[in-house]
Amino acid sequence: MVEPDDGREWDGAYAGGSPPPWDIGRPQPAFVRLAEVGALSGAFLDAGCGTGEHTILAAVCGARALGIDISVRAVEEARRKAAERRVEVAFEVFDARRLDAHGPAYDTIADSGLFHVFDDADRACYVTALHAALRPGGHLHLMCFSDRQAGDWGPRRVTEDELRSAFATGWRIESLLPGRFELSVPAGASAAGASAGGTSAAEAWVVDAVRL
Repeated sequence: MVEPDDGREWDGAYAGGSPPPWDIGRPQPAFVRLAEVGALSGAFLDAGCGTGEHTILAAVCGARALGIDISVRAVEEARRKAAERRVEVAFEVFDARRLDAHGPAYDTIADSGLFHVFDDADRACYVTALHAALRPGGHLHLMCFSDRQAGDWGPRRVTEDELRSAFATGWRIESLLPGRFELSVPAGASAAGASAGGTSAAEAWVVDAVRL
């Protein structure tokens, strides 16, 4: 488990009156499409689950779903949502870089916006932990910020080459395609690409990698 203060920075993101940009109050469309084709299945882990939308989505689709996040506030909100919606699902405060402690327990792992927060050293640690946590033949569905996104706001940009390098050993990349994150924007705020509905979009990569 994480130490009590490890998630303090991320707790702060959930403490304001407006949700953080990545918390849109519903699953990302890319993960809805995965659910529609039955890809969020089996023993399912949502790494960096935030307030739990993708974990809940997988559980509704029949997966045995667990969401983990380093933020206590995010996990508390995820549990509240699941209880309100009467969805049987589990959430834990846990550091995804330590997933190797779980052993090869999962058929499917989802990552919506976690990979890109890590520096090079933590990224390598995280990918190793993902490999240890997935069963052979299991799928990692990962969505991260893309270098195709203009400007310098937001998280670190990730290139296609970086992704291919990160998953070069012990993995087979089934697909690596451009996509878009939907982002929440506070009412009245301006953001690049903001729509009339108050939600902006950011360029992303959508990856399906199989654990060998």
